[in-house]
Amino acid sequence: MLEYYVNTLGPGDVFRDWLVEILGDRISNKYCETDVFKYDRSSHTVCKYKFRGEGCSVIVKFFAEPRGKNRSYDAFKAMMNEYNNLKKAGSFINVPKPIAVHEGFNCALVTEYISGRSLMWCLKHDNKLFDRLTSLAYLLRSLHENTRCHYNKEKEFANFHHVLDQLSLNPHTRQAFNELLGKWWYSSVLDVEHGCMIHRDVSPLNYIFHDNGPYALDLESCWHHANNVRDLGTFCAELKNYFQLKRRSGIKAEPYIGHFLWEYSKDKEDFSRLTRALPFFMSVGLLRIARLHGHSLHYQYLLKEAGECLETIR
Repeated sequence: MLEYYVNTLGPGDVFRDWLVEILGDRISNKYCETDVFKYDRSSHTVCKYKFRGEGCSVIVKFFAEPRGKNRSYDAFKAMMNEYNNLKKAGSFINVPKPIAVHEGFNCALVTEYISGRSLMWCLKHDNKLFDRLTSLAYLLRSLHENTRCHYNKEKEFANFHHVLDQLSLNPHTRQAFNELLGKWWYSSVLDVEHGCMIHRDVSPLNYIFHDNGPYALDLESCWHHANNVRDLGTFCAELKNYFQLKRRSGIKAEPYIGHFLWEYSKDKEDFSRLTRALPFFMSVGLLRIARLHGHSLHYQYLLKEAGECLETIR
């Protein structure tokens, strides 16, 4: 995401003074000016507050300031949900540390600022991409393995149908998807012994490499009781989409997808299990992306690929 300067705050600004208070010893000069930068392309207002001369910055997400299409939600509940997700996931993987929440400041969630390069930047510049994917695979494996819980298969299918509802497909296409989903439902391919916590919003923009280690950002959309392959499938869909749009061929993503899945897998048997379930979750990942492309040629490409993924069921 791009950031741009919007304001400078000084002592006496109520919100700035609250930030200084909660940061405690991290701010030596309590009277320092604070530069404010806003991030573009976020679902809520997200700002970076940089304290001049202190070497300290924080990120604040204002949940009561929606910028996306979804505006009918409980902002306080959403704020606390991400705060708790960061607390839980932070026990096992690198995430920005949550610092504080405040309902009175438009449901503000304050986290530490993590500098570094996003995975999207790495995709564009091919900067040690295989190594980046290896470390990301390890991060997701750690999250999934350490958050085991019961598995809610029904939720996965309900969400798939919800995504289809958002696409306003013609009756023939929708019926074709419904029939394929029925085959997946009665198959044992998606049956697993346990569910887990998943990141779910596995966009390349939501992973930052700091000192060569990956950090997961934006845990607002995390799920619990999910199939671990959901994160893998939706991430692979993101890779395929990127290579189709930027390199003119989704096929060029396959070596990277294969490497990522192999590095995530514990052994050959695990790899085989993952790759059997992967098409289902790649399909929903591609359809989620299709929502952003109207009825363009790329939209048609994504629908076609999503259908072909589901057709792999035997």
